[in-house]
Amino acid sequence: MHVEPATTVAYLGPRGTFTEQALQEFVAAGQVPADARLVPVDSPGAALQAVRRGEAQLACVALENSVDGPVSQTFDALAQAMWEPEAGGLRIIRERDVPVEFSIVVRPGTRREDVRTFVTHPVAMAQVRSWLSAELPGVPFVAATSNGAAAAAVAAGEVDAAAAPARAGEIHGLEPLATGVADVKGANTRFVLVGNAQASSERTGQDRTAIVFTLPNRPAALWTALSELAVRSVDMSRIESRPTRTGMGAYVFHMELIGHIEDEAVAEALAGLHRRTERLTFLGSWPQETPVGNPPPPYSDSRGWVRGLMPGSFEDANNHAREQR
Repeated sequence: MHVEPATTVAYLGPRGTFTEQALQEFVAAGQVPADARLVPVDSPGAALQAVRRGEAQLACVALENSVDGPVSQTFDALAQAMWEPEAGGLRIIRERDVPVEFSIVVRPGTRREDVRTFVTHPVAMAQVRSWLSAELPGVPFVAATSNGAAAAAVAAGEVDAAAAPARAGEIHGLEPLATGVADVKGANTRFVLVGNAQASSERTGQDRTAIVFTLPNRPAALWTALSELAVRSVDMSRIESRPTRTGMGAYVFHMELIGHIEDEAVAEALAGLHRRTERLTFLGSWPQETPVGNPPPPYSDSRGWVRGLMPGSFEDANNHAREQR
């Protein structure tokens, strides 16, 4: 991995969030230096902005959840360089899938019938909504900036109960009212490690590549762009659209491809997309933690065939044959 050793890593805090858990796993895997300074911030956008400003060398942010889908704050922040080039580019260099289940934490001595308010992050709410409806019917939901902040709010007496990682409850001296809560068992959140525009990851053969782009306003613009992938057999693993905030009907597309920018098929597909799009920003190529999709096809045979058609190639082949005799 061609990135300078990180000394500061920004992440969605406070302590006890799933983002901090993912970051600790990056540290344990040797992908973040063990002596790095871990700095909690209040949003994924703030973590990425710290990298853009040079205040941190890396950011750890949630990208998508298997239940609730993309984390819109992260997507919008990654696309910022498209509209503000002076903000600086970012590169995703690693990913990690973290299993997600919650404890319902309360202050010591709180009974279920004492709960009048319930707090968690909106993404987490999508994963405990059925439990809340069945076990705490009618209790109003209060949105928190993170699951760690939700636990802190309970400890401060601002709300009665929170859905948070078990560790967050332990950090704040709370008790579990319920454990292992998840409306969908086996849910995961994919977290990514993001560096500046000079950061990169080497090709492994099991990689992802991410881009964001906008399209001209004409019929079949998206179909035409996607055809650049189809004709090269490049697998698209995800595509999302987000409003550009410049007016109704204007969108920026986030796309992930299977493969690395060093794969010829992926590089050619990106070149084709560059011709088809209005704006295109490369967000990095990095190893998949759990391989999915079909790797791009090799071009060595077809390249060799074309070289064989070039002027002089037939004569060179005959000369080589005579030398062998």
